[in-house]
Amino acid sequence: MKLQAEEIHIRPLALSDAEALQQLRVENRDYHRSFEPIRPDDHFTLEFQQEQIRTSLLNSQNDTSYSFGIFINESHRLIGRITLSSVFRGPWQNANIGYYLDKGYIGRGYATEAVKLAVHCAFTQLKLHRVQGAVMPHNIPSIRVLEKSGFRYEGLARNYLHIHEVWEDHNIYAITCEEWHHFLP
Repeated sequence: MKLQAEEIHIRPLALSDAEALQQLRVENRDYHRSFEPIRPDDHFTLEFQQEQIRTSLLNSQNDTSYSFGIFINESHRLIGRITLSSVFRGPWQNANIGYYLDKGYIGRGYATEAVKLAVHCAFTQLKLHRVQGAVMPHNIPSIRVLEKSGFRYEGLARNYLHIHEVWEDHNIYAITCEEWHHFLP
């Protein structure tokens, strides 16, 4: 499954992407530090990235999570990752969305394109009803990505995630398939 926008495309990561994923994680370790839980050193090894990809493929088969690499169309360079996680079926039909980009590609609209592609996949291929994202209130660029992608603010979740020894508040954003259909041009 490959979904393409004007500048980027997303597709499930393959084991052949492990080295590029490791390089992405290592080169952006310090940049992403303030937005992620504390990561042990082995998180940045090739072996860990290979295991992450294997786990992602298994989770997709089990319909619990869908993880994609974000690639530049022209060069096919891996510049980020986006995930629809915690897929819940039954009456909720919901997933959480999370994403990160290489620091050198931020501010070019690539994250917004990737979110729109992932949401399209969620509603058309996975037949979900709702996608939600959680963002620390001071992460203004990520908030803008969600808003540009049609997500609406739902409220503040206090002490939501443990990020670097601190329980951080997060703004909750969501979009449903009804809103998404209205948001399309």
